Amino acid sequence: MEKSDLLNILRSKATVFSFKDVLLATIEAKSELLKRRLHYYIQIGELYHIRRGFYAKDKNYDKLELATKIFTPSYVSFETVLRQEGIIFQYYSTIFVASYQTKEIVCDGKTYSFKKIKDTILLNNAGIENKGSYSIASKERAFLDVLYLNKDYYFDNLAPLNFDKVRALLPIYKNQRMAKKVSLYFKHFMMQA
Repeated sequence: MEKSDLLNILRSKATVFSFKDVLLATIEAKSELLKRRLHYYIQIGELYHIRRGFYAKDKNYDKLELATKIFTPSYVSFETVLRQEGIIFQYYSTIFVASYQTKEIVCDGKTYSFKKIKDTILLNNAGIENKGSYSIASKERAFLDVLYLNKDYYFDNLAPLNFDKVRALLPIYKNQRMAKKVSLYFKHFMMQA
C-alpha cells in the first residue's frame, strides 16, 4: 500500500473502510503485507482501527455507516429511525439494523443490534433512502419493520407517519397480521386527530 493509495482512501467521502475496501483500492496483491502496512498507518495515527477488518479516518467516523458495513446487505431501521422521527420517545443508544441475520455486536463502545428479516423484504429498496455511505429506512418503512418483528408494540406518536406511504409499502411484507395492525393503528390515530 503506497502513501498515495492511503491518501485516495482518506479523500473519499466514506468514513469507514473494510479490509476488502482497502485491498481493492490498492495495488497490493499480498494481504499479509497489506495488513502490516495498515498496522503501521494505525501506529502513526493515519488510520483508526475500529474492529477486526474495519478502519476509519479518525475516531469521528459515522456510526451508521459502520452499522451497515458490518453485514451487507443491511440498512438502518427499527427504533433508531423511529426515535429520530419522534414516533417513539424512548432513548436507545443501540443502533438497530435490518440484516440477513440476528446478532448483537459491541464495537468501539457502541452496541449494534442486527435483526433478521426475510431476503425478499431486505432486498426491496422501497422506502429505503441511500445516504451515500449507508442506507436508512424511511419512517414508514421503519414502522413496518418493527410491526413485522413485533406482534404488539407501543408507538408514542403516530402523527409523523404518512399512512398512504405505509399502505403503499405494506405489500412488501405479504403479511395479513400486519395489514390488520396497520388498520387498527390508523383508526386509533384518526380518533385522536
